[in-house]
Amino acid sequence: MICSDNRFTGVYKCRDKELRIGKKTLIMGILNCTPDSFSDGGRFTALDTCMKQAELMVSSGCDVIDIGGEATNPKFKPISAEEEISRIVPVITALRREYDIPLSVDTYKAEAAKAALDCGCDIINDITGLLGDADMAKTVASYGAGVILMFNSRTNGAGENDPGCDILKRAEDELCKSIEKAHEASIPDCSIMTDPGIGFGTSREQDGALTKGVSRLGFDGRYPVLYAASRKRYAKALAGKENITEAELDMITAGLSVTAAAAGAAMVRVHDVSCSRMALNAFDSEFYGR
Repeated sequence: MICSDNRFTGVYKCRDKELRIGKKTLIMGILNCTPDSFSDGGRFTALDTCMKQAELMVSSGCDVIDIGGEATNPKFKPISAEEEISRIVPVITALRREYDIPLSVDTYKAEAAKAALDCGCDIINDITGLLGDADMAKTVASYGAGVILMFNSRTNGAGENDPGCDILKRAEDELCKSIEKAHEASIPDCSIMTDPGIGFGTSREQDGALTKGVSRLGFDGRYPVLYAASRKRYAKALAGKENITEAELDMITAGLSVTAAAAGAAMVRVHDVSCSRMALNAFDSEFYGR
C-alpha cells in the first residue's frame, strides 16, 4: 500500500479540547437526530435512542460525535433554524453531561451553530464551508471553536453537471475561499479542517478523484482532512450490485476509510464506528506503528 506523506500531523484545537493527529486515524461517529436522513433517518429522533447510539459509538472507539439536526442528502427539504435547534440542543446537552470527547454539529446556519456552542459543542461542521451564512465565520471565531470546511459542488455549479471539469482544482479553489473567510474572522489554522465533499453534487468518477486527492485538499499537510463517504452513492457504486445490505455497505465504507487514510485523511466520518475502527486498526498498526 502506497501512503501519502503529505499529511497533517499535530494538534487540532476546538475550544478547550484538542485532537492529536498523527498517532492514529481518528473517527467521527454520525448521530443523525432527523426523521429524513438518507441512511438512518428516524432511528435516533428520541433522546434515549440517541444516547444509546452515542454509547455504542464511544465504546467502539470514536473520537468525535457529529450531531445532525437537518438532512443534507440530495433531496433534503430545508428546515428552519428553530426546528433544527429543537432537535440538536437536547442531544448535545445530554451528551456533554455524559462524555468529555469533542462534539461536532453538522449545520450551515449560524443561529443553530450558536445554540449548539452555547450548550457545549466544540466543532462546527459546515457543508457550505463558511460560504453560506454570512454570520457563521464570526460565530465560530467568537467561541474559539473548531471548524470543518467542506467543498460543496452542489452550490458552485461544477461537478456531475460539468463532467469535464478538473474537480480537484475546483475543490482546491473553493476551499481556498473558505479558508480565506475563516482567516478574515480570525479563525486560526490550528482550528481548521477540510473535507473534500464526497457525494455533494459530484459524479462517482469525481468522488474517486477527490478520494485519491485527499492530501492535496489538506494543502499538503497544512490542514487535517475529514473524509466522509459513509453509506453514500460512491460506496454503493463500489458494491457492484443493485441490492446491498447495510452491513455490506458498512464494510465497503470501512474499506474506503482505509483508502482515505492511506491517501492522507486524518479522520473519517462514519455511521458504523466499530466496522471502520477494526479496519483502521490494521492500517494504523502498520502505518503509525501502533
